[in-house]
Amino acid sequence: MENNYIIEMRNITKVFPGIIANDDVTLNLKKGEVHALLGENGAGKSTLMSVLFGLYQAEKGEIRKNGQVVKINNPNDANNLGIGMVHQHFKLVEIFTVLENIILGVEPTKMGLLEESEARDKVVALSEQYGLKVDPDAVIEKISVGMQQRVEILKMLYRDNEILIFDEPTAVLTPQEIKELLEIMKGFAKEGKSILFITHKLNEIKEVADRCTVLRKGKYIGTVDVKTTSKEELSRMMVGRDISFSVDKKPSEPQDVVLSVKNVTVPSKTHKNNAVKNVSFDVSRGEIVCLAGIDGNGQTEFVSALTGLEKMTGGTITLAGKDITKANIRTRSEAGMSHIPEDRHKHGLVLDYSLEENLILQRYWQPDFQKKGFLRFDSMRKYAEKLISQYDVRSGQGPVTPARSMSGGNQQKAIIAREIDKHHELLVAVQPTRGLDVGAIEYIHKQLVSTRDAGKGVLLISLELDEVMNVSDRILVMYEGEIVGELDPKRTTVEELGLYMSGAKRNTAKENSHGE
Repeated sequence: MENNYIIEMRNITKVFPGIIANDDVTLNLKKGEVHALLGENGAGKSTLMSVLFGLYQAEKGEIRKNGQVVKINNPNDANNLGIGMVHQHFKLVEIFTVLENIILGVEPTKMGLLEESEARDKVVALSEQYGLKVDPDAVIEKISVGMQQRVEILKMLYRDNEILIFDEPTAVLTPQEIKELLEIMKGFAKEGKSILFITHKLNEIKEVADRCTVLRKGKYIGTVDVKTTSKEELSRMMVGRDISFSVDKKPSEPQDVVLSVKNVTVPSKTHKNNAVKNVSFDVSRGEIVCLAGIDGNGQTEFVSALTGLEKMTGGTITLAGKDITKANIRTRSEAGMSHIPEDRHKHGLVLDYSLEENLILQRYWQPDFQKKGFLRFDSMRKYAEKLISQYDVRSGQGPVTPARSMSGGNQQKAIIAREIDKHHELLVAVQPTRGLDVGAIEYIHKQLVSTRDAGKGVLLISLELDEVMNVSDRILVMYEGEIVGELDPKRTTVEELGLYMSGAKRNTAKENSHGE
């Protein structure tokens, strides 16, 4: 064999209604390398990997393993060839335990009965070997997203897969979990496993990848050596133009208070303590206030209470002078709250609705979109077309595309378009750029700044330190359910922010007031 490619995908073409997702794409993976697959949202990365994993069949092209042509009709064929995949949205049964999920489909049996003890030993040994500490008896719905991802990785290792596909594996992880995952990937490559790694994050590619293949709008742009290629070159290959990595904004000019939060307390679902303890702060019109913190310090519960998804046990919330403490979600929306949620599938979209239906979810009862109780489909279509072009939402069939069939990044753009375009006084943006490519991130940051400049208040909740530092006008740090610091991004450093986020430092003014 003249090359050392373990996998060759040659001239792959995959078509969906109204869109060529992969247009004559070739990708070669060497044994023992980490190979990044880079591209904008909707560039065809996940589709290409789904063809390799047997979830889709290509219309044209062939796949070779170790030089031999192979046919992959379904994921079982892929597993038999040693190919495993961690999906962007995990494929786990929430009410099963970790162990049950790992052995699902390859259950060890003796005389027709489930034989779990050997499987448990193998899972424990694998998690020790690779530093993937997971409790085999924990139930999936009770463990963190980072832990769920480890379960997906253990599923691949349990099946002795040698080719590991990671689809956007860091999109839902905290910075600490990302660091751990990248170390785990390096370890796999050292052992001779071959990794295909879909990501938008150029820092991560520079950190772990040996080579990188770039796709743009379904077409193959090129494969480069990561060490000798700059981030700027990679981003230019990805989006076809130069990208600005800094956020261009003039100093904020705060006006009157638009959101006032006083002594808000929210119970925890997982333990007896409160998740949010007596939190108070204001957001003014014309400023971006960022609630920063390591994931799991009460931000999610706070946003759920603020937006009406969960009940709070104490405190008051005032929006644009109106007490909304006990208001339902629609009342909050009509009072001027827009919400880009953390989980786009659970709280952001109705996946089986079309794109145009999703874009009017919070406005369908307004005269623009209904007459005498009947939807005005022509207005709906026009409105959807306007937002699709304004926010560059890419979809195979335009307004009638089912939301489920769109790429994660384009689903996110649709939510952002809907929330920014509707009347609002306050925009609550939770992880708004999660899973987005650099071009889309640049665009969304501009949207947040222009929302601020239009005299609205913006409350940003983010785990991305670069985003916190570049986009905010004021940073509030949340640690164990309390606000432990208020920082000015122009006068602080990432290191100082990190100390507050880890609880190692608190604002002295706060300590003094507690000491009185």
